[in-house]
Amino acid sequence: MNAKSDLDVLARRSVALPTGTLELTLSEGADELESLLGFAARANAKRGFLFLSKVLGKHWPVKPSAMIDIHDRLAATVPSTDGPVVFIAMAETAIGLGQGVFEAWLRAHPGREALFIHTTRYRVGTGALIEFEEAHSHAPRQFLHMPEDHALRALLLAARTLVLVDDEASTGNTFLNLTQACRRLNPGIERVHLATITNFMGVEATAGLSARFGLPVTMGALISGEYRFTPNDYVAPSSAAQRFDPDADRGASTRFGRLGVCAALSAPASLATRLAQEFAPGARVAVLGTGEFMHGATLLGAELERHGAEVRVQSTTRSPILNWGAVSHTLHFPDNYGEGIANFIYNIAPGQYDHVLVCHETAPNAALRELTRQLGARLLHFQSEDQIEEVPVR
Repeated sequence: MNAKSDLDVLARRSVALPTGTLELTLSEGADELESLLGFAARANAKRGFLFLSKVLGKHWPVKPSAMIDIHDRLAATVPSTDGPVVFIAMAETAIGLGQGVFEAWLRAHPGREALFIHTTRYRVGTGALIEFEEAHSHAPRQFLHMPEDHALRALLLAARTLVLVDDEASTGNTFLNLTQACRRLNPGIERVHLATITNFMGVEATAGLSARFGLPVTMGALISGEYRFTPNDYVAPSSAAQRFDPDADRGASTRFGRLGVCAALSAPASLATRLAQEFAPGARVAVLGTGEFMHGATLLGAELERHGAEVRVQSTTRSPILNWGAVSHTLHFPDNYGEGIANFIYNIAPGQYDHVLVCHETAPNAALRELTRQLGARLLHFQSEDQIEEVPVR
């Protein structure tokens, strides 16, 4: 089979899932489909399928260097523009992706003003909350905090370009909802750029984004196309996905992006050096983020990779996925944010790695210790980018 016919085969895919049939037609990026994307079945009545990214670091173990390459590629899709740029990453899945894209853009544009902020499902601080919907999500309510720091707030309100980062675009509704909320805060926003690993809105819908949003919208994606999903008679289990309490302290940090940051996080180089000295050469190491706390794990993993360890990064999640397709193993554990929501880690089994490091922002608690017990892991509490404490687990 020649190269052209190979791509023709990849350009159309039909995937029979336990929850229904997913049909894809790809217009761009077909040659990267197998390396960037897998397919999984969600235990979710709203959407029974998952485009499971192999380079996101959420549901699939990824080399940190491979993730950083994706960050660089997506940052390069942001058009040249004047004025401050605001990058917003979508909780929870794309928080690490968005922060990585922001930092890659800063590296490519030294001296430019930019703000990174991510949406969240938790309240931090006492400032204003902007709520919007991610309708197809297992946990649909999302919130954006106004920065409390005056300089960061000024950046948000002076921005002319909005860059929204997510792992996928399928309808564009969430991006539109968030853009409208941001324009109510800052009517001076002149353009929007959507940066995603996959864009399955289709050619016509993508071309119509500017008219739909009411201002110029550009799209940067590694894989583009459209899909159709035909559900079968699978019945998703009923379980709570979100119990937002605006008065509850969930232990979520204010330091890593919920209230905005304007510079790259410092890599934990000294911690990585100490840990690498404890590991055998070429040790297999898993570095896990927890929930909405993802990017710190990537930075630690990247430093360990530079020391010669065989590192994979991924994160825990509240998203229920069936053991099928791109998901071969599931561990359940309690919610370390105390919301009472079931949490999962996929595609990592006890004994698979020589060392497992769990990176977390919340205070040490029983849920985290249960996760470390299952994986024989160590706990690393990121109290700030400069203060990381190893927590005894026994």
